[in-house]
Amino acid sequence: MMSNPYLCPRCKTNRTRFHKIEQRAEPVKLDPQTGTVTQTLEEASLDVFHMNYGGPSMRVQCGACGLNELEEMFVAYAKRN
Repeated sequence: MMSNPYLCPRCKTNRTRFHKIEQRAEPVKLDPQTGTVTQTLEEASLDVFHMNYGGPSMRVQCGACGLNELEEMFVAYAKRN
């Protein structure tokens, strides 16, 4: 894993204070009336109507202004400035 400098694209000054947020998708089936979890599924055993999670595994939040974005946004802004 390579380290890259960050720069917040919103506040444009923060280069040091960030939150790295790891996202872990948990496929579940819910009861439609109560919203309670009726079944927890494995990624490998999803039915045809349940898509795999396709989002990012990590997001970054600026510790100064609170912007929550993909890590690539902070890295790309730091490279340009």
